[in-house]
Amino acid sequence: MTRRRLAGWGFLALLAGVLAWLMVRPMTFFVVSDRFAQTVDTRSAPAVLGDLRAETCGACHRAFHEEWRTTMHSRAWTDPYFQVDWAFEDRPWICRNCHTPLDRQQPRRLLGFRDRQGLQPVLAPDPNPDFDPGLQHEGVTCAACHLREGAVLGPYGDSAAPHPVRRMEHPNQVCVRCHVVDGERWDTFLRLPPCGTVTEIRAGREGGLRGRSGETVLPSLAELGCVACHMPLAERPLVAGGPVRRTRRHLWRGGHDPAMVKRALTARLAVDRDGRAAVLTLANTGTAHYLPTGTPDRHLTVVLRALDGRGRVLDEVRDKLIRRILWRPVIVDLWDTRLPPGRPRTYRLPLPPAAVTVEAVVRYHLLEESRRRRIGYEPEAPIAYEIYRARTDLPAAGGGEGGEP
Repeated sequence: MTRRRLAGWGFLALLAGVLAWLMVRPMTFFVVSDRFAQTVDTRSAPAVLGDLRAETCGACHRAFHEEWRTTMHSRAWTDPYFQVDWAFEDRPWICRNCHTPLDRQQPRRLLGFRDRQGLQPVLAPDPNPDFDPGLQHEGVTCAACHLREGAVLGPYGDSAAPHPVRRMEHPNQVCVRCHVVDGERWDTFLRLPPCGTVTEIRAGREGGLRGRSGETVLPSLAELGCVACHMPLAERPLVAGGPVRRTRRHLWRGGHDPAMVKRALTARLAVDRDGRAAVLTLANTGTAHYLPTGTPDRHLTVVLRALDGRGRVLDEVRDKLIRRILWRPVIVDLWDTRLPPGRPRTYRLPLPPAAVTVEAVVRYHLLEESRRRRIGYEPEAPIAYEIYRARTDLPAAGGGEGGEP
C-alpha cells in the first residue's frame, strides 16, 4: 500500500471519528452567559424575609402569592415533563439555574462552569448548608425575581416596607435573566435561538432576521413588552390595608393556557365568491413573537376539509406549523412554518361537487408525539388542545360566507 493511500485511509478514519463524536457528544444549543451562569445570591437577604418561601412573602402580599400558586413558574422544578426531559438529557446542572434560581434551592453551591455550554459545573466540595428542599420545590419563587443584592426589587422605590426596596429599571428587567438564550458557537447556524422569544420579537418587527446563530442584541427593556401580555395591569394594594396602586398580576399565562393562546390567533373560514373553494386565513395578531413560541417541539396543526351530507370527508388540506432544527452533527435550521406576528397565512381547498359543508380545526401541541415516546413521558393532562373550530355550509346548502365559531 502506497504512502498516499495510507494517508487517504487515515484521513477518512479521522473524518469518521469526528463525525461519530459529533453525533454522540453531550451538547446544548447556547452559550452560558453572565445572566444565568450563577445562582441568585441570597446571603445578604434581609432577615425579615425569613426562609424566602413564597408563603412567607404571601403573609403580606397575599393576592400576588395566590396568583403565583396557579402558574407554571411555581412548578418550574416539579413539572413532570421537565423532570422527565431533564433526566433524558442526563440532568445538566445549568438547567437548575433557571428552574431553581436561588442558591438555597440547589444541593451544592455552584462556583462556575469549566465550559461555555454549561455542561461542566464547578461545585463546592461539600453539600450546601443552606439547601432547602421545600424552597427548591417552589421553582421560580418570589425571591428568584425580586431579591437582588440585599433588597427587594419592585415597581416603586418609596415603600415603607420592613425590608429594603429598590425600584427596578423596568418590569421586563427580571424576565431576560432566563428568557433570553443565545450565544455564537462554531457548531450552531440558527436564524433564531431555540426558545429565543426576544429575538423573535425583533424578527417580527423587522420583517425577519438573518444571523449566523441567532445571537441576540437586546432592545431596550421597555421595547420588549413581556409584562404587558403576561402580567396584566391591576389596581390594588401591594399589601393588605395599603393604598391602592397600579401593580401587575403575577400570572405569566402562556402555552399551557388555551384561553391565552386563543387570544393570540385570529382565524376566518369562508367560501370564495364562486363557491369553488374554501379559504382559511390564520394570523398571529395577539403576540409580538412567533406563534407558537418556546421549545421547538411546540407546534400547531391545521386541518381544512370538505364534507358531504353525511359528514364524510371528501377532501382536505393538512399542515403543521413548526420549527424544524437539525441537531446533529451540527445545529442548523431546516425550516420554520410558525406564524410570525402580523403576517397572515392562507389555506385554499378546492371543493368537490358533492361537498355541502367545510370545516376547519386548529390545534396547539405542547410536545411532539415522537418526542414524548422517545423520552418516555406519560402526561397526566392532554399535551394538545383545540384553539379554533369552525364549520360553514356551502351556498347551495343554504349557508353563507360566515364561519366564525
